[in-house]
Amino acid sequence: MLITHDTRCALDTVVDLVNTAPEDDPVADGLPDVAALADFVRSHAISDVGALSEFDLSAVRKIRGRFAGIFAAPDARSAAGMINELVAAAGTTPRLTDHDDYDWHVHYFAPGASVADHLAADCGMALAFFVVAGEQERLRRCEAPDCRRAFVDLSRNRSRRYCDSRTCGNRLHVAAYRARRKEAAG
Repeated sequence: MLITHDTRCALDTVVDLVNTAPEDDPVADGLPDVAALADFVRSHAISDVGALSEFDLSAVRKIRGRFAGIFAAPDARSAAGMINELVAAAGTTPRLTDHDDYDWHVHYFAPGASVADHLAADCGMALAFFVVAGEQERLRRCEAPDCRRAFVDLSRNRSRRYCDSRTCGNRLHVAAYRARRKEAAG
């Protein structure tokens, strides 16, 4: 599957956005305030975003939950329905652009759109490309029992199980190794 630069950026953004949501602890929200949202926008180089407000924060948190639902979708039809609703509500307006030293690419948000609509349109379309390509199962959650972070499996054979093999994957492999050693030692 060919993934263009702008689609890859949108995928990274949607994964990071979903992963700002607290799993069990509402105090641990990765977007606790407008300043954190501004940092998120800046760190992901999200273009054409004006001044941010509490309204923007609330709207981004709302679409974050909708994106989380897409990662949890049991099948492509369910994911497609959620993506269609998200993208339609954002008022998608595809247009070609070549800003900030990037070659031509497509923005799906309307000029002057809110940051939530911007994210819904661009990130929603990036996820839509996976459903269209029959690759919805690549939108995953970490299989580590204490993690559940979202990620996009871009491995060649769709075999990635953990959000980060150096942390979650390694931690589980070490635990399994120690359990085997303990059992062998009897």
